[in-house]
Amino acid sequence: MARSSGFLDTLLTSDSTERYRIGFSLLFLLGIWLVVGAFSEGMPNGTLLMAAAVIGGYMAINIGANDVANNVGPAVGSGALSLGAAVILAGVFESSGALIAGGDVVSTIKGGIIDPTRLDESREFVWLMTAALLAGALWLNLATWMGAPVSTTHSIVGGVLGAGVAAGGWGIADWAVMGKIAGSWVISPVMGGAVAALLLFIINKTVLYRKNVVPAARTFVPWLVAIMAWAFGTYLMIKGVKKIVMVDFFEASLVGLVAAVVAFFVVRALAIRRAATMENSADGVNTLFTWPLIFAAALLSFAHGANDVANAIGPLAAINDALANGGVATASSIPLWVMMIGALGLTVGLMLFGPRLIKTVGSEITELDKTRAFCIALSAALTVILASQLGLPVSSTHIAIGGVFGVGFLREYLKSNYATQLHKIMEERDEDDQERLKPFLDDFRNASVEEMEKLLKRAKKKKHVPLTKSDRKRLKKIYKEEMVKRSHLVRIAAAWIITVPASAVMAATLFFTLRGIFV
Repeated sequence: MARSSGFLDTLLTSDSTERYRIGFSLLFLLGIWLVVGAFSEGMPNGTLLMAAAVIGGYMAINIGANDVANNVGPAVGSGALSLGAAVILAGVFESSGALIAGGDVVSTIKGGIIDPTRLDESREFVWLMTAALLAGALWLNLATWMGAPVSTTHSIVGGVLGAGVAAGGWGIADWAVMGKIAGSWVISPVMGGAVAALLLFIINKTVLYRKNVVPAARTFVPWLVAIMAWAFGTYLMIKGVKKIVMVDFFEASLVGLVAAVVAFFVVRALAIRRAATMENSADGVNTLFTWPLIFAAALLSFAHGANDVANAIGPLAAINDALANGGVATASSIPLWVMMIGALGLTVGLMLFGPRLIKTVGSEITELDKTRAFCIALSAALTVILASQLGLPVSSTHIAIGGVFGVGFLREYLKSNYATQLHKIMEERDEDDQERLKPFLDDFRNASVEEMEKLLKRAKKKKHVPLTKSDRKRLKKIYKEEMVKRSHLVRIAAAWIITVPASAVMAATLFFTLRGIFV
C-alpha cells in the first residue's frame, strides 16, 4: 500500500479542517455528558460523575492523538501505509484492543505510586483522581500541540503523584517506584535505539551491502520476518491479551514460535516468487517488508489499546467506584460505559488529531524506508519482551521513538565513516588531476548511505587528487549533514524529562482548586 496524499489524508491534516475536528471532539464530549447524565440522574454527586466522565473522555482523546503515532508512524513514513489507511487501521485495532482485551478490572493507582489509605475521606480521593486525570490530559494536549510524542503512562503517573502529595503530603508517595519510573526515561530510549540500530546494521551487512542483493534477500529476509513474527506473537500474549488469557513467558514464546514458522514459509515463498522480477537494490528488498510492517502496526495498536486505555479509564473507574460505594479502592471493576468512553475516545483522538504526530514520528525525525521501519517495529517488540524478563521499567513510547533516533544516528555514523575514509584517500593524490575530483564529489554528495560504500570502493581503484582547502570544507559539510533533526531530538527529550513534573504540578494545582470549590 503506497503512500498517498488523497482526499482522506488532506482531510486529516489540513489546517482548514482543524476547526471541524475540534468541533467534533467537543460534540463527543457533550455526548458523554448527556449520556452519563441520563443514567446518573438522581444519584448523589451525579454532576461530579458527569464531569469526571467528560474528563476521562478528554484524556482518551489525547492518548489517541499522541501515543498511537508510535505504532503506525514508521509504517506511514516508509510508505507501507498511507496516512488515511494507517488512521483507519489503528482506529479499528486500538478500539478492539481496548474492548476485547482491556479487562474488567483495572488498577486505580497506576504503578502503586501512592497509598490511598492515607487519605482521610473518600471525597479527597475523588478530587485527587479527577485532578490527576485532567492534568494528564492537559499535558498530553500540550505535548501533541508541540509535536512531541510523550508517555501517556508517565503523564497520568505524574498527575496521581502531584495530586496525591497535595492531598496527603510527601509521605503518601512511594519514592522507590518513582525512582524506577525516572530510570525508564533513560533505559527505554537507549534500549530501543540500540536494538533498532543493531538490527539495521545486521540487515545492511547480510543483505543491502551485498553485491547480489536478491539472493541475499531470498536467504535472510524470511528469517528476519520469522524473528519479527515470534517477537510479536510473544509480545501480544504478554501485553495484548494478558487480561483474557494468563500465560507465562514459555507459553507465550510457543505461540510466537508457531507464528514464526508460518511467517517463515510464507515470506520465503514470496521471496522466491519475486526474485525473478525484484530489483537488485535496497528498493527491491523494501517490497518484502510491506506486509510485515502493516501487521506490526495492527498488532502494536491492538496491544496499545488493551494496555493504555487504563490510563484514561482507571481514574474514571476509581471515581465511579468511590462515588457509588463511598470508599477508596486500589482496583475497581469497569462498567461497560466507562470502557466505551475509553475505547471510543482513543479512536476519536487518533482520527482527529493523531496525524500530526504520525507525520512527526514517520518522516520528520529521520528519513525512513521499509527496511528501517521494520527495524524500529521489531525493536519495539523485542525491547519490551527483554525488559519484562529483566524486570526493567520501560515506556513503549520511549522505546519506539528511541528506535527512530537509533536508526537515524546509525545512518549518520555510516555516512560520516565513509566520508572520512574518502577524505584520507583523496589526500594521497596529485594536484594535476583536480578536475577529475569534481564529478566524484557531486556523485558523493547525492549518494545514499548505501551507495557511498560502492563509491568509496570505486575511488580506491582510481588515482584521485589531494583535496584543496576549499574542497576539504565542502567534504566536511557533506559528512556533517544531519540525518536526525536535532531540533526534534531536543524538543522530544525535554518533553520526556518534564512530563512527570509538569503533570504533577498541574494536578496539585487542580486538586487545591477542587478542594477550594467543594469545601
